[in-house]
Amino acid sequence: MKVISSNKRAFYDYFVSDLVEAGIVLEGSEVKSVRAGGVSLNESFVVIKNNEIFLKNAYIKPYEQATSFKPDERRTRKLLLNKSEILKFERAVKEKGFTLVATKIYLNKAGKVKVEVGLAKGKKLYDKRQTLKEKTVKRDIERYSV
Repeated sequence: MKVISSNKRAFYDYFVSDLVEAGIVLEGSEVKSVRAGGVSLNESFVVIKNNEIFLKNAYIKPYEQATSFKPDERRTRKLLLNKSEILKFERAVKEKGFTLVATKIYLNKAGKVKVEVGLAKGKKLYDKRQTLKEKTVKRDIERYSV
């Protein structure tokens, strides 16, 4: 598995759980651009509409060597999940106040582009401070133990 882009901000802003691998519908030139690393998941989010799941606002750089058709770099892209997984996510979003975030995009062993989607619950400011404090303590321990 080769991770191409990860959404580190999602883990800072949310408590992320229930990570699921989803396929993504891309154009041919977009796949080449993703393989070259021209993708960013910052500011992207996942929505459910008509029992289908979509990735919105993810940036995929237009492929320079593409000759004719260059799709919009921030267009809405369909994600491929089982119906039962979509319904599970939909229930959690409606009933429990969760949101869906894309945490990373990667190539699996077969060379297919996959997106990792997770259920997320928003953090409060004091939770973010606690996360930063734990991170600095861990960094200090590693720095001084060597």
